[in-house]
Order: sequence, then C-alpha cells, then structure tokens
Amino acid sequence: MKSYRAITPTLVKMSASQTLALIALPLCGATEIPALLDTIGHDVRPAEAMTHVEAVWKTDRWFTFPKFHETSGNVAAMLRAAGAGNVEIVKAPADGKTQYGFWTMPLAWDARSATLTVEGSGEVLADYRREPASLCMWSGPAKNTVADLALWEPGANVAGKFVLTEKNPAGIKHELVKAKVAGVLNGFSENRDLRDGRQWVNAWGDAGWAFTASSTPLPCFSLNPDQGDRLRARLQNGETIRLRANVDTRLYKDSYPYVTATIPGETNEEVLLLGHASEQGAHDNATGVAAMIEAIAAINRGIARKALARPRRTIRVLIMGEYYGTHHYIASNRERIKRTIAAFCLDTPAGSYEAKGTEYTFHLNPWSGAAYTDALIAEIAEAYFPRVKRPWKLAPFMPGTDSFLGEPSIGIPTTWPYSGTGVHSHHNSRDTPDTVDERSLRDLTIVAATYVYYLANAGQVEAMFLGTSIRRWPEGISRTLALKSLQRIDPNVVPRVTITPRIVQGPKPRRLRFGTIPLDDLAVDKRNGFPSGAWDARAGLALYWADGKRTIEQIIALTEKEAGPSKFNYEAYFRFLARHGYIAIDE
Repeated sequence: MKSYRAITPTLVKMSASQTLALIALPLCGATEIPALLDTIGHDVRPAEAMTHVEAVWKTDRWFTFPKFHETSGNVAAMLRAAGAGNVEIVKAPADGKTQYGFWTMPLAWDARSATLTVEGSGEVLADYRREPASLCMWSGPAKNTVADLALWEPGANVAGKFVLTEKNPAGIKHELVKAKVAGVLNGFSENRDLRDGRQWVNAWGDAGWAFTASSTPLPCFSLNPDQGDRLRARLQNGETIRLRANVDTRLYKDSYPYVTATIPGETNEEVLLLGHASEQGAHDNATGVAAMIEAIAAINRGIARKALARPRRTIRVLIMGEYYGTHHYIASNRERIKRTIAAFCLDTPAGSYEAKGTEYTFHLNPWSGAAYTDALIAEIAEAYFPRVKRPWKLAPFMPGTDSFLGEPSIGIPTTWPYSGTGVHSHHNSRDTPDTVDERSLRDLTIVAATYVYYLANAGQVEAMFLGTSIRRWPEGISRTLALKSLQRIDPNVVPRVTITPRIVQGPKPRRLRFGTIPLDDLAVDKRNGFPSGAWDARAGLALYWADGKRTIEQIIALTEKEAGPSKFNYEAYFRFLARHGYIAIDE
C-alpha cells in the first residue's frame, strides 16, 4: 500500500498492531470511504462532463463580461438539469471601487474587435475575433493608432511608442503607464515551446490584478513566441517597424455574475464545492466547473436510486469569478459561512494519464487553519488512486486560487487538488478541450463528490475515524488545531481544547478584515518593496496568525516553522500594513 508522502503535517500509515492499539476509536469510517467511492463512481458520467467542458470553454474563451453573463446562464441551466435546487445567479458589483475584504472589484470590460498589423507589409500580428488570447484582458481602446515599435527597457524613452516586452506585462503595468507608451505587445510565454500559443494576459490593473477605477486604459496585445522572436530580432538589427492598432473595447460599470445551487440537506449546516469560471482555458477552469456539475448530478442520481441517503448537511456549489466572486460570497453570507464546515476547491487541469507531471497534488490548509479535511483527503486519495494506478501526493498550503477559505478569519477547512496538463498550457491559447482526458475528469468528479458527500453526512463515527488519522501527525500546533476542528462535525468527539498563546509582552497585530491584503488600492511605488499579500505565501501565512493575541515575535516563530527560515522583515511588513490602515497593532 502506498505510504503518505512525508510533508508537513506528516501523515504516516500505521501498522496493523498500531491500528489495533487504537481500538477505542471506531474505524467504520475506513470502510465507508471505499464503499462510497464505488457508489458515487457508478453514477458519474464523464462523457456528459466533457460536454460541459466544451460548453463552458466556448463562451469563457472570449473572457468578456457579457460572455461571463452568458456562461453563468448556461451553468445555471446545467445545474438545474443535474437536479440541483435553489439555483441562483448572483450579480456582484463590477464597478472598480467596491471592496470585499481588501479586494477591489474590477470594472466590467467588453471587446468587440481588435487587430494589430504591420504598416507597409499588412502582416496581421493579432486579431481578437480569430484568436481571443491575442488581446489582453481589460485592454484599453485604440482607433487607428499608428506608432513605431521599440523594445521595452526600464528607463528608456519610449513615450508614444508600442513596446515589446519579454516579461509578463501585467507585472510592470505601472512602469509602462509611467513611460507613456502607446501600447504593449506581450512577448512572454510560460511555455515557449508552444510556438503558436499566445499567453493569456488576464491582469491589467495599475496596482494589482484586476482593472479598477484608478487604473489606466492601455492597449495590449499578446504575441506567440515565433512572432515575438522575429520582431525582437528585426529591432535588434536596427529596423524600423511601424504598427497600426484598432481596438474596439470598453470599460464600464456592470456586474460580475456567479452561480450558486444546492443539494438540500436536513440541517442548516453546509459543505461547499467551489471553483471558478470566467477564464479562457479548458483546463483552467472549464474542467473544474464541469467536474462540479457532474459531482452534483452523480450524487442526485445516487439519491434517486436510493443508493445514497439525502445528506444531513446541505451540499452547495459555487461557480464564480476567481477571488472576486468568492470574496463577494463570503462578505454577503457571513452567517452561512459560519455554518459551512468544509470546502473543496476545484481549480485544476484534467491532463492525460500518459503525460508526465499530471499526478494529483492535494494542497492542505495553512497551519493556522489545520483541520480534519487534511486527513480526509488523504484517506480518500489512498482508497481511490491505487484503483486507477495514478500517483498522488499531499502538499502544504499554497496561495493562488480560492483555497484560502481555511484561514482563521473565514474558517472553512478547504482542500485544493491540482494536476498538470502534461504539456504546460496554463493561461495559453493552447489550453483547449481536445487536451482534456476524460478519465482524469472522471477521477476529479468522483473524488470531489465523495469528499463533499462524506462530510455532508459526517457525525461522531466519522469524526472519530478522522481523529485516528490526525493523531498520527507529529505533536504541534497544527495537530492540536486539527483535533480541535473535529468539534465542527460533532462537539462531543474530543475534549474541548483551549489554545491560549503564551502571554508575551510586545506588539500584537490584529486583522481588520477577512482575507489577504492584495494592496490593489496602493500604488506600487508606495509599497516600500513589500509584496502583494494576494500571491506571496509567506506574507499570507504570517497574516493568518495575526489574531490580536500573538505578538509579532510569536508570529515570526510560527511562520518560520511552517514555511522555513527567511530574511523577510515581518515587523517592518506589519508596521507598513498598519500605517496604511490594513491592520491594527496593539502595543
């Protein structure tokens, strides 16, 4: 039997004698998981899930807000057909100003057409209607804008010119605006071996990811590596290249739609199955959307044929814009959030069985939110993946998607599965449905449905079973917190644990809002070199410990133990956040 990979928290398989030593803890949950996998697997129809992948991709590949509305309508119809109840399309504001947590909602954006041509030769470098990813999301408009092309170099005099970048231009948007360029050509690709693939540039705010009311409209195109290399070589040889851009886009106030639906349970507690739409790729993330819809359908089929009981807790699906829709949902449903005991975040490719790098990785909660879901996913993976001869592993918490719900200010223990595409096509025009493996889509659906259904029905027996897994972890705060979390399933499972930080004199950071701090409302040149908390793991992990009770010194010790030693200046970072009103520090 495959042993768990040694990570933090370490999960070590026990011998038979060791297991017998825990006879006081019932182990019927151990046989429940394989049986549940069989029952749910019987009702999963991967071919139907593949049709959902295709349908979601066909609209989202255009990545405009009108298309996001169209996708939401289609997804709502798919969920109704899957037997879901309480199907609702929620319209979060897309006004560029409203904040949930510290995340600023984007402005809506639409693109009707966009072309980029070489003057004289007439060569078409980009055409949005032929290849959507050739236009950057939130690109500003341009009408017959003609200008010379230059290579982008910080500090160069390129005002009024188009510039060709080697780095993802999203990361240097503030520099490009300051340089007063006429427009931008992205020459960056995560995988330059995809010579005809174009990197999808989906971040175009001056100070962060999304385009907000304070951002600057700027035309932006994305080239494939062949085009970029050819233009770069010509410029380096001293040629003058003159380009013409026509971009029919608009930035406006509208709404950012998302869909929620349920399999109603017997109580008001919930288990959440979430993943984002509103992206251009099949793997990222039409596969996640399709797997969620099919998971709901499979559970309902099992209930209809009386192979599954109606769950005790409601199973809710949330299909939204990444981060932005989730933040709106959390802020708008605070009481429901308190009643949500776990989540499963489906943001992952469904790559080929035969390709390297497509094994499944399950990212756990941060230590500050360590919970029973970390043990459950290991038990499910151990029971399922040997059947299909597929490798898997556990991995520490990592930012980058909507798996942050496990952190203490939100408190929903969350698991995030991730797999590679084989040929790396993340945020690339080559991320298309023909590269999705139906078998992988089946696996994602079965694992997701088993996870949410198991927890929707979990009671004392299941909680005690998960406790046997948690008790194998090394002694430490993550183990203690995970054991304490079992009380979310049944308050009588373990003695109540009070975790009181050792009283130490010193400054104590205190969070003012839930979630991370992306700094998208603060100009880059005012950040003192500190990273956006949206993507920097260490900054986020430290923030999660900031409960107003632990000192900066204690937070440093916990974060360094979790993430390893570093030269990060935690105290300066917390002081910086406090100066700008993101946190408070009680001296």
